[in-house]
Amino acid sequence: MASIPFSILDLAPVPMGSTAAQALRNTLDLAQHAECWGYHRYWLAEHHNMTGVASAATAVAIGYVAGGTQTIRVGSGGIMLPNHSPLVIAEQFGTLASLYPNRIDLGVGRAPGSDQLTARALRRNLTGPDTFPQDVVELQRYFQPAADDGAIRAVPGAGLNVPVWILGSSLFGAQLAALLGLPFAFASHFAPNALMQAIDIYRSQFKPSENLAKPYLMLAINVVAAHTDVEAQRLFTSVQQQFINLRTGTPGLLPPPIDHPELLSYAAEQAGINQALRYAVVGSPETVQQGLERFIAQTQPDELITTAQIYDHTARLRSFELTAHVRDALAQQATVQLV
Repeated sequence: MASIPFSILDLAPVPMGSTAAQALRNTLDLAQHAECWGYHRYWLAEHHNMTGVASAATAVAIGYVAGGTQTIRVGSGGIMLPNHSPLVIAEQFGTLASLYPNRIDLGVGRAPGSDQLTARALRRNLTGPDTFPQDVVELQRYFQPAADDGAIRAVPGAGLNVPVWILGSSLFGAQLAALLGLPFAFASHFAPNALMQAIDIYRSQFKPSENLAKPYLMLAINVVAAHTDVEAQRLFTSVQQQFINLRTGTPGLLPPPIDHPELLSYAAEQAGINQALRYAVVGSPETVQQGLERFIAQTQPDELITTAQIYDHTARLRSFELTAHVRDALAQQATVQLV
């Protein structure tokens, strides 16, 4: 098993009893620690009209994190492109790339990241055709060197070649990323059903491009680590509750953990949470290492992006620190196997 980079996907969670302002300060604090712990990327996600997520203005949050860090790559996981004009996104990320050269990633997704009422408030055309593939191509064009033909250009943006990723939770994203020769990130942390088929499609249908010579696959996975399995399972109840609330139409702030995880088991099963979160590794460092070994062996990703919705910020920091130790142990194990 080869050593691979680990990254972080952050939804800037707003816990009960806290505020969006504190959530964003926690995001920067986690990113600064992640940089010290050797994480490769730090991505933020676009969601709207959700009181438990503080990263709706994703480009602004990315700028805040990039400005408070030095070396870690910062990007979107992702920008929901149907909500936006490609030109506006090119200008936003061209600005970010100008301020923080060679550190900005632009992951784009096809889903609106919101309900239909919110999508209308975002001025999204809900009745028109799906133009996501054309929008991605248009977006890429804005990052190419500007032609001297009077065409519309992104300023800043033109000539910066900001890396564009396709994000997906279905086979569509895998097919598009393969067709365009782009890196692909799959949302296995909440949409596991199509994972193996999406991996096969992306790798088998990949067409080399000027951006990428061979497939590059990043997989998202929930990782909650603590000193003991019992404590990690307790911390994990926050995200289980959040998913149950989302599935039952009552999304809200990130709830505190409960001391008896077994009390959630029936509700989680009824809401399909156990299935949706089946790619979750929860436990002590030893348990997490075993779980990640199995996942990596099964899927053979080029990179992992880990996420952890944990109520207490200190416990969240500790989880990502322990996960970094596991990453290092896996890397050392891979080195020994190669000798």
